[in-house]
Amino acid sequence: MTDIDPAEHPHPGPRPGRLALRAAGATVAAALVGVVIGVGFIQVRYDDPAPVTAAPPAPTTSPISPTPTATPFGAKSNGSHFGSLRDLLLPATGDYGLGPDDGSYGNDTELTGEKLKAGLDDDLLPLPKAQQDKLRQYWDGLNVRAIGVRTYKNRLNRLVVGIKLHQFNQQEVQKMNEYTAVFTGDTGLFRTGPAVPGHPEAHCYLMPAAPSAPIDRMECSAAEGDLLVVLNAEGVAPLPKDAIVTLLTQQLDRLARPGASV
Repeated sequence: MTDIDPAEHPHPGPRPGRLALRAAGATVAAALVGVVIGVGFIQVRYDDPAPVTAAPPAPTTSPISPTPTATPFGAKSNGSHFGSLRDLLLPATGDYGLGPDDGSYGNDTELTGEKLKAGLDDDLLPLPKAQQDKLRQYWDGLNVRAIGVRTYKNRLNRLVVGIKLHQFNQQEVQKMNEYTAVFTGDTGLFRTGPAVPGHPEAHCYLMPAAPSAPIDRMECSAAEGDLLVVLNAEGVAPLPKDAIVTLLTQQLDRLARPGASV
């Protein structure tokens, strides 16, 4: 695979090495799980007329992938995961190094539910108190524990992938993942993405794009116990869908239950 020749593409768009990850994608993933992601909030109870968008809290980031630690991590048979989400995230190794920052999250971050709640409280201040109370009540019902974020860039500098692990109430994780599948499949707004062998709960969809667009984008969502997994991929068209599915499969296998400590 070679770099794009500007002479062949008068309007090539951003170079792959500078591809800006969509923190939640101006897409359904952001809309449905924004409160967990910390990027924005879309009230899913249908009785609020408009979404409230909020800025993400500032993270503490690390410049390198996590090194093996003595702290165990894995999954229990009931689907509850334990250990650091940075350990549960797929390491940036082999054909991939750490990618660009994902908005204010950085490229390798874990935020606790307490930090996310503090950011949410600040973002809700401009709203009427009644709406603040409703959103806080919904947040409390999610039982948000943490979010882990890591981005990856392939060595050829033509693909950027971001993976987020959102840890919260298992029943809500399943609902959000199922609703995303229905929404992306029924609205006709998204192009159908590839299947993820061995993981029927996972689904992928491609963003709207012109046939001649030099850059393409795909998102995937999957539920694994108390973790909602959201993958964003952006790269030179045509996207290497098989490579993206392989990354997602490796991530989901790493989270599979009952996962032994690694």
